[in-house]
Amino acid sequence: MKDKKTISGFSKLSKRGKIKWMVENFFKDPESVISELQSYWHSNEEQQKILDNFSENTISNFPMPFGVSPNFVIDDETYCIPMVIEESSVVAAASAAAKFWMRRGGFKTEVISTVKLGQVHFIWHGDGKKLEYYFPDIKKKLIEESFSLTESMVKRGGGIMDIELIDLTESQKGLYQFRASFETCDSMGANFINTCLEQFSKSLKSYLLFSKDFSADEKNIEVIMSILSNYTPDCIVRATVECPVDDLGDFPHGMTSEDFAGRFFMAVKIAEIDPYRAATHNKGIYNGIDAVVIATGNDFRAIEACGHTYASRNGSYSSLSHCEVKDGHFKFWIDLPLAVGTVGGLTSLHPIAKRSLELLGNPNADQLMRIIATAGLAQNFSALRSLVTTGIQQGHMRMHLQNILNQLKATKDEEIAAINHFADEIVSFSAVRQFLDKLRLG
Repeated sequence: MKDKKTISGFSKLSKRGKIKWMVENFFKDPESVISELQSYWHSNEEQQKILDNFSENTISNFPMPFGVSPNFVIDDETYCIPMVIEESSVVAAASAAAKFWMRRGGFKTEVISTVKLGQVHFIWHGDGKKLEYYFPDIKKKLIEESFSLTESMVKRGGGIMDIELIDLTESQKGLYQFRASFETCDSMGANFINTCLEQFSKSLKSYLLFSKDFSADEKNIEVIMSILSNYTPDCIVRATVECPVDDLGDFPHGMTSEDFAGRFFMAVKIAEIDPYRAATHNKGIYNGIDAVVIATGNDFRAIEACGHTYASRNGSYSSLSHCEVKDGHFKFWIDLPLAVGTVGGLTSLHPIAKRSLELLGNPNADQLMRIIATAGLAQNFSALRSLVTTGIQQGHMRMHLQNILNQLKATKDEEIAAINHFADEIVSFSAVRQFLDKLRLG
């Protein structure tokens, strides 16, 4: 007997048809669920159509808070940075760091390189030395036969930068790779790179097939895959803050600027040498980065995968940020691989992503790299400042208080009373519930 919870042809149903089947088979209160899901549909049908086309089998929208963090001075320009994230403490922390460094010269950034990579992996059992000898001719053919794809990008200053032949036969019999580097200007470039790589594979097969220099057996080649790499170690941006140690000011519990600088340096050093700490340390960095990446319609999954790989590039997972305290001077910086775009994809289609870019002054890709890296560094600074002074939970749980009050369905008067009560008390779910229970009993 067919399971009622399986279906054939689901993707062909209308949106309402998808919802009807889903709620009837998986929910106890179908009418209520239908009403709730439809309440999140965009009131503008054209806007909803755009959102529906971003994905497959869409039935509703998943709202996320769209916030802003003001007072970011980056390379002497002031920004209000858009952030999409469900954790209020992240936006608050970024804003606090922006305000702190605004008075100390702001953030300085540098785009070190913008090269992106793609790979063609293939199996070939011929003479590797021979393939290496003829590779310059093959490379020329790859570039020439993909020119119709790259011409527009070349006119904008980008295109194919180089192609290398990588011999992987010691690890896997017959396995080779073309590793190609690209400049994609203001586009993230995924579709452009993948299209070029697929053309490379066709050109390689054609070269071997019609070459008089390769035997019949050597003409046999199996292309396994042609795809960009999300690891872009040569697409790097640096963000930095620095000032005299004395200018850092004083901190809670009588901590001096010298004490703070020393403890801050040690907190970063621990993340550099301990992978367990580094994972949480870098997660905090990506709290800031992901929020801006999502707000601008970029791919936070690719950016995180790249960053975590980069953090392991020396053989052990380590901190992405670094600190130096030397001769009375404090310096804190981050080197970050970031492949982002400001044209194409969601950046051009998502209505709020377009507004985010407008808020930032319609930056090009280089400028967006600088802004995103700054948000990550700011987030990291605020987190470490809390850790080495008051502890992370005091501020974090106070920001979380509103979520607890909402979950416990507190009235406006109860919210005000709770906020006043927990100004100097430890916030926890049970403590807030007990406070409300007592308040409600009068």
